[in-house]
Amino acid sequence: MMLNIKNNRFYYILLSSLIILSDQFTKHIIDINHTSYINNDLLFFSIDYVKNYGAAFNILNGSRIFLSTISTIITLFLIYFILYKKNLNNLDLFSYTFILGGTIGNGIDRITKGYVIDFINLNFIDFPVFNIADISINIGFIFIIYGLIKNKR
Repeated sequence: MMLNIKNNRFYYILLSSLIILSDQFTKHIIDINHTSYINNDLLFFSIDYVKNYGAAFNILNGSRIFLSTISTIITLFLIYFILYKKNLNNLDLFSYTFILGGTIGNGIDRITKGYVIDFINLNFIDFPVFNIADISINIGFIFIIYGLIKNKR
């Protein structure tokens, strides 16, 4: 028996939950062990420990209440879209699911700590330090862009 994932949107919320758990778990490990993990070079990246008080690329630095409010509003909209919005295809649902997981992951940090923990530093390019939630949000946006390009054909 094949599961019809589109008709059972609980699976999308479950995927978001797994993203949140992996994000929070990795941030917790880095937070309690950052002195021993910092500057450890792995194949393509190194482990860093950055407290990001802003949003992506540290924009709106120090705007905790504003960013927390925006994060909460986006979270509520995404949950609504995933659970109740009709006529969404699987790609749309996956897009929103990945963005939801990342938004909640970073939102938890922002609300409870006042900053987001970033720890992945790419070795091969000069790029800001990021985390699992950031990766998830970007995957969601890539899915959205792909869907837009696909529908233009």
